[in-house]
Amino acid sequence: MSTRGHCILSHGFESGPDATKVTALALAAERLGWTHERPDYTDLDAKREVSEVGDVYARVDRLLGLAQAAAARGPVVLAGSSLGAYISGLVSLKVDTLGLFLMAPPVSMGKAPRLTAANVPTSIIHGWNDELIAPAEVVAWAYARSARLLLVDDSHRLSNHVEASADAFASLLASL
Repeated sequence: MSTRGHCILSHGFESGPDATKVTALALAAERLGWTHERPDYTDLDAKREVSEVGDVYARVDRLLGLAQAAAARGPVVLAGSSLGAYISGLVSLKVDTLGLFLMAPPVSMGKAPRLTAANVPTSIIHGWNDELIAPAEVVAWAYARSARLLLVDDSHRLSNHVEASADAFASLLASL
C-alpha cells in the first residue's frame, strides 16, 4: 500500500514518544495510510541549565532535520502537544508542510518568540481549563489564521480527550 505522506508527532515537555496522546495520533495516522515517527526529546527537556523548559532550540533543530528528510520523500504533516506544538509551528516555516495539528499550543512562552507557523491547513485542540495557556490567546491565534479549533472541557494535558484529539487529527489528515 502506498503512503499518503508522513507525520512527525512531537511530544510535550517532560513527556515522551510513547505518551498517550502522540500514540493515539500515530494509530489514527496508520489507519488512514500515513507513516509516522515520534521523536524523543527527553534528553533535551532535561537540560534545565539552558532554560526552565530545556533546550528548545535543540528541539527545533532535531525536528527540522527529521522534517527536511521526510519532506525529501513526500508530503509531511507536523503534529505536537504543548512544547511539541510550539516547535512544530516554528519548523513548518522552514520545511514544506502539508498541515499542522496542535494540541494545547503555547502561543506565548515568557521571553520566547510568540508562536508562528506556516499558512497551511491547521487544526487545534485546546482545553477550556488549561492552567498554563489561556484559551482566549489560543482562540485569537486560531482566529487570525482561520484554523479549525476544538475547545474541550479539559486541562492542559487534555487527558480526558485523547480520543477526541485522535479524531480531530484524523479529520485533518482526511481533509488533506
